Amino acid sequence: MKATLAIQRGTPAETPRVQSFDVAFEPGQSVLDGLRALRRESDPSLAFRFACINANACKECMMLIDGKVDYACTVRLKEGVTTLAPLPKKALIRDLVTEIAPPDERLQPSPPSISREGAIS
Repeated sequence: MKATLAIQRGTPAETPRVQSFDVAFEPGQSVLDGLRALRRESDPSLAFRFACINANACKECMMLIDGKVDYACTVRLKEGVTTLAPLPKKALIRDLVTEIAPPDERLQPSPPSISREGAIS
């Protein structure tokens, strides 16, 4: 079976563009499986988030799938075209990656400190 993933690509500094990829799949495979195959076999620059690999536990793979906010690890690949876009109303980082942590939860860089005899800790 073959699916076509129409993926919105780009960075905040670029005009968004849609790039389509055909991906072979077996019944039951997820959109995340298709994205991982594309990155491995076709375009290693494709940016998307995931952590738990189809366990629906981490919430990292949220994106707009066919116009609906959903998890790439739970939506199954289907024959035909599936459109993928970054989360709406979130700051775009690149391709399908958006800033998902609230500002007060983001890690802030801490300045280096000197503890003894010039050692940086």
